[in-house]
Amino acid sequence: MASEKRVTFLLRCTECNSENYLTEKNKKTTTERLELMKYCPKCKKQTLHKEKTKK
Repeated sequence: MASEKRVTFLLRCTECNSENYLTEKNKKTTTERLELMKYCPKCKKQTLHKEKTKK
């Protein structure tokens, strides 16, 4: 059973806009959007990935 404090979301590549990674964070302690350097298989290099905005 997942805790209500944790939220699951996708990380999106800033260069090609592909959604590559599914991750979660604690929304009580980390209120800002995550930005991580991750490997993008489509770009074939390490790029900045940002938390996907909800529509």
